[in-house]
Amino acid sequence: MATIVKTSMGGPGQRPVTEVTLTATNVLTYEPGTGQVLILRNPTAGAVSPVIDGADGTTVSYPGAPNISVAAGFAVGAIPAGGVVAVPLDTISAYLQGAINVTGTGLVAVLLGN
Repeated sequence: MATIVKTSMGGPGQRPVTEVTLTATNVLTYEPGTGQVLILRNPTAGAVSPVIDGADGTTVSYPGAPNISVAAGFAVGAIPAGGVVAVPLDTISAYLQGAINVTGTGLVAVLLGN
């Protein structure tokens, strides 16, 4: 299991960034409202389709609309070989309830936040 460690972006200057190569099971800690961004880079030879899934995510309700299921997690979409995707976590917070797993074996992850 790989733990995706946050690199703090607070304050001026350069800082070392922690890159984590994803395995079958990968966890991160989401801090709501702090502007965290998960960056996923694909150094593999083929496309990889990661999913970000909070174990306690079930449904989200909106006034005037039917409940929306978040149980299957947030599908990032296919990241092609050599591609990079940035996911602002506050925008998908409904999917980040409870323990969070990120699939995508072979991807390299960086978590940035304040």
